[in-house]
Amino acid sequence: MATLTVWKFPSPYGADTAEYTLNQLEEQGLIKVHDAAIVTWEVSAKQPSTRVLKSTAGSGARGGLWGLLFGLLFSVPVLGLAVGVVTGAMRRKLSKAGIDDDFVRTVREKVTPGTSALFLMTSDAVMDRVQEAFARQEMELISTNLTAEQEEELREALAE
Repeated sequence: MATLTVWKFPSPYGADTAEYTLNQLEEQGLIKVHDAAIVTWEVSAKQPSTRVLKSTAGSGARGGLWGLLFGLLFSVPVLGLAVGVVTGAMRRKLSKAGIDDDFVRTVREKVTPGTSALFLMTSDAVMDRVQEAFARQEMELISTNLTAEQEEELREALAE
């Protein structure tokens, strides 16, 4: 079973610090990272910037895996009804995959200008050691547990 996790930090650079900690944990075999991306939102920026850290998708789909999710989370459709229909269909698929409206709403409310976030799809975490490693970092954890079937549905939905 994989877990899709969003870790929100109170500064635009907190997620970068967390990336270092996460890499150490993965090297020690204390967590398996399948996919990861960072969102950095400067105070004066209209939209956040994103950076894919790791993706199990093929190289052509690398940006698409997170790009669609970030578009849903941080962009307002302005291209008319066609975009709305595609977004509606995609939302239904994402909801089946464990990314429901409550998750989207919560992330939108919490990841705002002046913050950053680390988006992860992980498994096999040794939770007490992971919590210990991040104990000194100020962050807020938002997560959705995904079954294996939901993880596959999420990957398929984001690959389209």
